Amino acid sequence: MTLLADLLSTVFDRRYRSGPAARDDSRPLPDLASALVSASGETSGLALARSYLDRFEQLDDGEKLAVFHDLAEAKNIDPTQVRNTLAAYEADPSKATYRAFMAAAEPPRQELIRRLNQVPGATARLVRMRADLLRLGRGDPALQALDLDFRHLFASWFNRGFLVLRPINWESPAHILEKIIAYEAVHAIDSWDDLRRRLQPEDRRCFAFFHPAMPDEPLIFVEVALTQGIPGSIQMLLAEERAPLAAEDADTAVFYSISNCQAGLASISFGNSLIKQVAADLSTELAGLKTFVTLSPIPGLMRWYTAQEAPPPIDTSEALRATAAHYLLKAKTEGAAPLDPVARFHLGNGALVHAVHAGADTSEKGMAQSAGAMVNYLYDLGKVAQNHEKFATEKTVAASPEVRALAAGAARAQA
Repeated sequence: MTLLADLLSTVFDRRYRSGPAARDDSRPLPDLASALVSASGETSGLALARSYLDRFEQLDDGEKLAVFHDLAEAKNIDPTQVRNTLAAYEADPSKATYRAFMAAAEPPRQELIRRLNQVPGATARLVRMRADLLRLGRGDPALQALDLDFRHLFASWFNRGFLVLRPINWESPAHILEKIIAYEAVHAIDSWDDLRRRLQPEDRRCFAFFHPAMPDEPLIFVEVALTQGIPGSIQMLLAEERAPLAAEDADTAVFYSISNCQAGLASISFGNSLIKQVAADLSTELAGLKTFVTLSPIPGLMRWYTAQEAPPPIDTSEALRATAAHYLLKAKTEGAAPLDPVARFHLGNGALVHAVHAGADTSEKGMAQSAGAMVNYLYDLGKVAQNHEKFATEKTVAASPEVRALAAGAARAQA
């Protein structure tokens, strides 16, 4: 960890060891929220915030939903006041009129969330609160608007500048290793022996982002295999009896699993920074690494394929590769972005679709979501910025000639 990270952790450790005890406040939570927003004393505000968080966590889903609706309605902006202050600023732009407009445009619930976060350990509790909001508020426009306030604040609190990249290895604390097992979302870790095979060998790496306010909770982690050449099978990559490679003999770093750990931080992007930082660190450590790729699932392939009208049969490995290439390059959302969520992520980070493999994931999950197909996204560090810009502005999907040829073949088969 850097000196700055050490200092930040020390600051937060001190916060966890201090602060007033929560007092028993039986007022309804909407009343507590109003009192907290208007509180002028730090000690009384901390006590109110502790009480609010403690009480909220004891509620059932129906009661939590009622609290969220109160925040969405009673702690919302006043549109009339926003219009009036904006008109005043337009008529006389000044510090005073702009301050009045800013105050009117920010809903009181944002200040409530900020004040709740003053409680030691509150950041993790607010992340869990947002996870409840996302779970309970699906399809509710008012609650989705409330979530924008959480996202706005979290985007600042979890800014890349506050994140600490830590290597995870077999010697890491057991409680961290347990969370790696629990949070692995791509290729399930079946046992401690399975985890050991992913962390202990010289040709394996794992890195996670942490936040000083949540030092025992990984936010996102990536598992990396060091290989010679670009692999096309997750079974081979994770085989129990494989012979480990000396790290200095590797020429390729394979990002084969990226897992977001906190449901309450959905849509707060860490993956782009994680991959680029890990690639930079590995390049510094191992001069022989020249290629940085993923071995990624194609989670939406079979769902998309079965929804097509009279799709061509997938009866050979070549047909599967062609269908997958066509899906990755041509299947789009209404906004013209790639339909596949993993493709959107990596292409948005500036990667290109490098190769498609059949028989690459023969697990039950792999067969169900993509008939066993997987894809390599290539991170050409010299072209990442250019690919990202074209994707962001024009939705251009960068792909290798081989993948484009496969996709073209699938298009001809459908004609």
